[in-house]
Amino acid sequence: MITEECIACDACREECPTQAIEEGDPIYIIDPDRCTECVGFYDEPACIAVCPVDCIVPDPDNVETMAELKLKFQQISAEEE
Repeated sequence: MITEECIACDACREECPTQAIEEGDPIYIIDPDRCTECVGFYDEPACIAVCPVDCIVPDPDNVETMAELKLKFQQISAEEE
C-alpha cells in the first residue's frame, strides 16, 4: 500500500510490470488484484526500490502467500497473451 507520504512523483507507476499502480487524489494507489509484489518479474518489488520517500509498505489487511502471488502472476500473464 502507499502511505500519505506519497509525493505523486510517478516513479513507482512507471516501474510496475503489472500496471497495478494508479494515480489517486492526492496519493497513488495500488490495485491489490493486479499487484504480484513483482513475483515472476523481479526479486523484490520494483516500486519499493524506486520510491524516493519510502512510502510503499506491506498492507497488513492484504497479506498473500508466495503461492497466491505466483498464481496471480500466471493469471495476469495469461490475460496479456
